[in-house]
Amino acid sequence: MAIPLLLLFLFFSDSLTKSESLGVGINYGQIANNLPSASRVASLLRSVNITKVKLYDADPVVLSAFANSGVEFVIGLGNEYLQKMTDPIQAQSWIQQHVQPYISQTKITCITVGNEVLMGNDTQLKSYLLPAMQTVAAALRTLGLTKDIYVTTAHSFNILANSFPPSAGAFRPDLAEYMQGILAFHKQTNSPFLINVYPFFAYKDSNGQVLLDYVLFQPNPGTIDPNTNLHYDNMLYAQIDAVYAAIKALGHTDIQVKVSETGWPSKGDPNEFGATPENARLYNGNLLSRIEQRQGTPAKPQVPIDVFFFALFNENMKPGPVSERNYGLYYPDGSPVYNIGLQGILPRMDYSASAKNVGMLSSGILSLLLVTICLLENVPGDAAKEGFCDGIEKIVQKTALESRNF
Repeated sequence: MAIPLLLLFLFFSDSLTKSESLGVGINYGQIANNLPSASRVASLLRSVNITKVKLYDADPVVLSAFANSGVEFVIGLGNEYLQKMTDPIQAQSWIQQHVQPYISQTKITCITVGNEVLMGNDTQLKSYLLPAMQTVAAALRTLGLTKDIYVTTAHSFNILANSFPPSAGAFRPDLAEYMQGILAFHKQTNSPFLINVYPFFAYKDSNGQVLLDYVLFQPNPGTIDPNTNLHYDNMLYAQIDAVYAAIKALGHTDIQVKVSETGWPSKGDPNEFGATPENARLYNGNLLSRIEQRQGTPAKPQVPIDVFFFALFNENMKPGPVSERNYGLYYPDGSPVYNIGLQGILPRMDYSASAKNVGMLSSGILSLLLVTICLLENVPGDAAKEGFCDGIEKIVQKTALESRNF
């Protein structure tokens, strides 16, 4: 029995409209031995209109695969590079090798220098962080790239000594010597402060003191900040505002906070309470809805939250508890771990890294399906259906042209 054409049209119109509205980011980790090729991932993300991708390195295969895709990339310098990046010659050489060859076709907007450096015990490494950020930024200036690319670093939420109430947010005293310089750098370069925030951890370790609905963006009484009288209906917004308060306490009010990582595991060890597919679906799905609404936090209502979800795929080689391998929105075969409205297309065939082929594949599948349904419906004599299929033919022609130009 053929699917009614109007129903099919409405289904795809809704899906395409929703995907076109997304301005979300995703962390693309690759600590696994079963992930699809970068060209297939480019097709998957294009099919759901993910517009921002964060890498933990500067993988040339990935950057090439996303050429001419319009996707904005955050690329990373690992902690092992920090000492080298304090040398202006090495910093400039790294940019010339890992950035300049790709920026004409792949949009690179940010370089993160290190990840959660201040949470480690290596004081020498911590001392390299700010000089490395400054040297990489100076190298970008020398090469004329500062208008296109900014420099920052991603921090663990645990750099805060206090996070509740949000207005009393404060950095750990032992990190003050580092934070002052880093915040001054952000002010000088107009770059954002990145924070990795996981309400899951707070819930898991709360011994039942934190309401699950509060961390999952579900209806709940919420909390009131007694100092500001602001109402918080979810933990993530409270944590973001705690970071803003900590920054303000050190004298800065004009540095934007962005969430470089957040997510919820779909599976965990027996003691990782709350790590289930349903909770992961609710957390990520509800957060996605708020991003679509361009919500701000109670303390910054006019600044839409800027979030990179963690992560794109389950990564089967990550060390640590079971949860570490189960943060992905997708399985390596491209099927969603749970449904939050990002039903993408991962091509079965392994195409080359050519973005042209990637674009033709994802749009071609949709076009072929619509044309096939029209043929199966046998519409001669039915003016309404003939008009619909004439419209489909125009869409197919337009899609084919766009694919050739992609």
